[in-house]
Amino acid sequence: QVQLVESGGGLVQPGGSLRLSCAASGSIFSINAMGWYRQAPGKERELVATITNGGSINYADSVKGRFTISRDNAKNTVYLQMNSLKPEDTAVYYCKFGVRRTRWSAELPYWGQGTQVTVSS
Repeated sequence: QVQLVESGGGLVQPGGSLRLSCAASGSIFSINAMGWYRQAPGKERELVATITNGGSINYADSVKGRFTISRDNAKNTVYLQMNSLKPEDTAVYYCKFGVRRTRWSAELPYWGQGTQVTVSS
């Protein structure tokens, strides 16, 4: 079994910063892409940022220049540093990993449970 545990969400004022973390545990052979997604009330889940095992990074246009994704492969952890937060960044943030559980396994997606980020004065 593979588990993803997120932390770091909360309430912050506009212009403030938060740092999200997501750590994977369990039976893991390798992790390819790690990513962050978010879902605001009444809206579909959307991509925020992804980072591959090779270090390729992709950001949604709405967060470019404000958010930074990074990963620590030794800790099976991905981070999302969020600066200059806006009310429209309010959402539940989910991490997603592409995991191979053994050398011979197919890569499967695993999701975290979600962490609430609220940007409000």
